[in-house]
Amino acid sequence: MTAKKPEELYATMLRRSLWVITTRPARGPGMQDVLPAHLDYQIAMERDGALFGAGPIFEEGGTVPTGGMIIVRAEDEDAARALADADPFHAAGLRSYTLHRWMLNEGSMTVTVRYSDQTAVIG
Repeated sequence: MTAKKPEELYATMLRRSLWVITTRPARGPGMQDVLPAHLDYQIAMERDGALFGAGPIFEEGGTVPTGGMIIVRAEDEDAARALADADPFHAAGLRSYTLHRWMLNEGSMTVTVRYSDQTAVIG
């Protein structure tokens, strides 16, 4: 264990605010019709640099998604809410969402770029 105080440990952490959008339900009438527009929107956010990550949520032991989670980069809560509101599922009233601010402190990411075949692997 360390003898450092929490403030000392926090001082070197990333401390980056991101926004977590949790959505429900995962399935329902009309969802399949809007799914392509939803996925196009997610890809557009990814290409614009706003999307940190997204995907379905499963209950413990479940195999069918019960909701979704979208993590976005935004300047503030209003900007994050605007991104969430513009999602075609939300705009069509097919899903509701909850918005949370999340502070990313710890973790890591490994990326391998292979020049020989121009592939990348995220580990």
